[in-house]
Amino acid sequence: MTQTFHLKPLAFGALLLSASAGAQTTAPAAADQPATDQPMQTVVVSASADASAQGLPTDYAGGQVARGGRLGLLGNVDIMSAPFNTTNYTQALIQDQQARSVADVVQNDPSVRVARGFGNYQELYVIRGFAVNSDDLAYNGLYGLLPRQFVAAELLERVEVFRGANSFVNGAAPGGGGIGGMINLLPKRAPNKDLNQVTVGVESGGQLVGAADLARRFGPDKRGGIRINAVRRDGDTAIDREERELSVFSVGADWRGDAFRVSADAGYQDHKLYAARPSVTVAAGLPIVAAPDSSSNWAQPWTNSKERDVFGTLRGEVDLGANTVAWAALGMRKTDESNILASMNVNAVDGGGYQTRFDNVREDDVKTGEVGARTTLRTGAIGHTLSVTASSFHSESKNAFAMGDFGGWNTNIYRPVDVAAPPTGFWPGGNMADPLVTRKTMLSSAAIADTLSMLDDSLLLTVGIRHQRLKDYSYDYVSGLQNAAYERSANTPVAGIVYKPAKGVSLYANYIEALQQGGSATSAFGEPPLSNNGQPLAPYVSRQKEIGVKVDGGKLGGSVALFTTGQPQAYIANNTYGTFGEQRNRGVELSVFGLPTKGLRLLGGATLLDTKQRRTFGGATDGLEAIGVPEIQVNLNADWDVPGVPGLALNARALYTSTQFADIGNTQKVPAWSRLDLGASWATRLMERDVTLRARVDNVTDKNYWASSGGYPTYGYLVAGAPRTLSVSATIDF
Repeated sequence: MTQTFHLKPLAFGALLLSASAGAQTTAPAAADQPATDQPMQTVVVSASADASAQGLPTDYAGGQVARGGRLGLLGNVDIMSAPFNTTNYTQALIQDQQARSVADVVQNDPSVRVARGFGNYQELYVIRGFAVNSDDLAYNGLYGLLPRQFVAAELLERVEVFRGANSFVNGAAPGGGGIGGMINLLPKRAPNKDLNQVTVGVESGGQLVGAADLARRFGPDKRGGIRINAVRRDGDTAIDREERELSVFSVGADWRGDAFRVSADAGYQDHKLYAARPSVTVAAGLPIVAAPDSSSNWAQPWTNSKERDVFGTLRGEVDLGANTVAWAALGMRKTDESNILASMNVNAVDGGGYQTRFDNVREDDVKTGEVGARTTLRTGAIGHTLSVTASSFHSESKNAFAMGDFGGWNTNIYRPVDVAAPPTGFWPGGNMADPLVTRKTMLSSAAIADTLSMLDDSLLLTVGIRHQRLKDYSYDYVSGLQNAAYERSANTPVAGIVYKPAKGVSLYANYIEALQQGGSATSAFGEPPLSNNGQPLAPYVSRQKEIGVKVDGGKLGGSVALFTTGQPQAYIANNTYGTFGEQRNRGVELSVFGLPTKGLRLLGGATLLDTKQRRTFGGATDGLEAIGVPEIQVNLNADWDVPGVPGLALNARALYTSTQFADIGNTQKVPAWSRLDLGASWATRLMERDVTLRARVDNVTDKNYWASSGGYPTYGYLVAGAPRTLSVSATIDF
């Protein structure tokens, strides 16, 4: 494995120059073959990442979102029949916007804002005001399998966003997310038509981009399929002095038998950042300083972040009679990660402050799986869809760190000062060359659900419960001895109802919970022991209630949802660690998608959030807003086919985010920001080849802004928005 990680995939580097492909690469069989080709259509309707007989849910009008998505043990569910609010973004949207990662895709969602992990460059997604770490992304329904800090968009067929608490759906998330939402990523499958695509591109700063996307179907009636993706990004970014290297290689295969389906995926990703711009922490009591020039960089030239991942999944489904299917899935990931970081702390109104050095290494070994079955039956006038599942997750992490002097060195975000890399002998934590196991996490669960259909399927009631067991063990960085253990279990229920009073209208409501591992009482370094030192808290249970209406006009769809969610908060008070308060987020979501008129595709909406701290210790911050949660988020994306110019489309996306706070006392207000992105694509034929030319400018006005604050409990660090970035590419079909 070590040798594999260090093989630079330069062999495919020249082939790799791509960023996208047309939506036709995932078109259903009917678009690829004549209607008379019945064997092809009945066997390979639409190859599905989850190996289901139905295949992927079809695209909605306009092709930017799908008509349904995966809801854990419930399987693929149409949006109008789901008692939850979801949006499922397609490969067509991913390609047309030249998305680089999951973050670029979910920027289209009005309920999602993108932040960053604490002290590193990990992508983090804030859904309904609650953080979802990239550790908690699901891959084909399984947690923890994809690269931990960054997931290349070229790996993905769809990005499915589930809004709201969701621990019942797939089980408790290993990273503690699952409160405000969940993101499930689907890998690519071979379409029914041979695919031979190469794309070359360049971005601001000189970043060269390339990818190859190849697919074939084979065997009797083309039951088997294989799809290969290779990606290479290399060069400077639009941020001064910042460099990025990305190498990706993945293989997806599937086979569709008469009574069974099998799919498998294997992937490799090597992601490196050099002198990446770090986050900023503003000292308590100091007003938020103005965002520096959007392209400026206060990173030290010797800082870097490196992550190499190998991952894979295997999933199978078998028919047990006409109305019953059973499935099983396995997955694994191995990760090598190393970072040399220098965080930025501002303690003066002129942008002055200091940086300190922090190095760390990490190795992850993740194994996960699930088994389940689903059947349909009737009891009188009531139909039932019964689902049962059991899942298991096991991860082992090895870690070590080394730090520089806490005093660091003086610098300024407006006038950065470069220094020689300082030594890291201060307070070492373990052996950087051979880190010890510092954490083991084991999650297991079993769930059962029944969706009852009544009144000619116009009334759907879903009820279920998941029993979950959480185990987490931590070990000393130096000695390797166990220093804390957490073992708790809990039941997570769900109840959802959908009523369809008329064609194209669904009213829905749900009650669902999120489950997180409770904390353990541990005194800070150098502090006296807590009164309950070493004692674990019960699992945190977040409860959500939601009602809404969905409308499907055939060409144009949308939804309105009202929700409220409460998340327990734990911290130290009076020398005791405990659950002393709650963050309550409630709000309204509006979304729209589809094709309102010929040649015009719309996608967007708005989220209005009211967040409050409640029942805090001594009422110190009762009624104040939570860190990093804006009251208003608005997105609008329009894509227009230019009349009279076949294949030419123009698109624009506008984003608005209102003010938010960077501290629990609400004294540090981060200004509101807005951004405009513009793009164009032209599908044509050159030299007897299908060619798609794309150009996109993100942050057209080159606005300087703080894109987010926080992402880790009680820490309100700031992330600067990306500068104006131009991306151009050409995709060629051979």
